[in-house]
Amino acid sequence: METCIEVKNLTKRYGNRLAVNNLNLSVKKGEVFGLLGPNGAGKSTTIDCILGLKSFDSGSVSVLGVNPVKARKHLFERVGVQLQSSSFQGNIRVGEICQEMAALYQKPADYRSLLAQFKLDHYSRQPVTKLSGGEKQKLSILLALLPQPEVIFLDELTTGLDTEARRSVWQVLIDLKDKGLTIFLTSHYMDEVEALCNRVCIINQGHAIVTDTVPG
Repeated sequence: METCIEVKNLTKRYGNRLAVNNLNLSVKKGEVFGLLGPNGAGKSTTIDCILGLKSFDSGSVSVLGVNPVKARKHLFERVGVQLQSSSFQGNIRVGEICQEMAALYQKPADYRSLLAQFKLDHYSRQPVTKLSGGEKQKLSILLALLPQPEVIFLDELTTGLDTEARRSVWQVLIDLKDKGLTIFLTSHYMDEVEALCNRVCIINQGHAIVTDTVPG
């Protein structure tokens, strides 16, 4: 099976603090891969390094066969990204943010169809700030799907959501999984990775403790 993401001996320091410690992992095409660990374990730093958003001290990263630092513009036409720090400006409406984001890509997906698919079409003229937590997270996934990506990165997607909202977001991801989309997600919820992932890497203090398949 084709490898979509390859991380070898990745190390990232902030001063004297070792955020990512000689991390190795690989993700296959069509796989849902979870990076699991407590707050401060190095999950978000790892995903930022994989995407080329942060430099790292040593090691190598390949995403879809390219170096994410050297080919960032090319890569971002092929991947979808939802980061933990995602935010929306002012009182922008749902339809407006979709239209603005779609304009960034050469061949974007039809955002109107995605709004209907995610049951957000009736919120098109509503300010994003008035959406519920679960609806905002669905919108984050929708925006990450606009480039019609080959792989999607999701960072702590359901943190802070209530149980009902989390399970609603899970269902969206299960549908994407069934369609064969490659998904790389970070989480600190064991039940989340059990529900969604094919394989998981558990890290603590930036170091991989175990990488294994998730029982089906």
